[in-house]
Amino acid sequence: MDAVAAVHRASFDDRLPWLAGLHTPEEDRAYFGSVVFDECELWGTFDGPALVGFIAFRDGWIDQLYVLPTYQGQGVGSALLDVAQMRCSEFNLWTFQRNAIARRFYERHDFVEAELTDGSRNEEREPDIRYVWRRG
Repeated sequence: MDAVAAVHRASFDDRLPWLAGLHTPEEDRAYFGSVVFDECELWGTFDGPALVGFIAFRDGWIDQLYVLPTYQGQGVGSALLDVAQMRCSEFNLWTFQRNAIARRFYERHDFVEAELTDGSRNEEREPDIRYVWRRG
């Protein structure tokens, strides 16, 4: 759980610096321990003993997909996404509208825009986008 929370925080803060520090490491660990680990299937990618990326998904939703910044662009995220896509035939996910790198990644993997919001329904109050992917 500590490794997952650390990968999440490093990736989140790198890609979304205007939201850096939103939660403490203790809050991150508590969230992953009490919500993500209980509700989702998790898969990770390792370089030796070190976790470098993970995906957390449940029926119809990808809740988390994070890769350490130094491993991004090397196929780690694509491999993790492949695992989830082999196990489910349809997914929704949310990402922030300003996260252009994530948006390009999902669009390259055949996710299509389904909904844009002004951010009033998320904790960060950041405009977001819901993507949908369907097999075939």
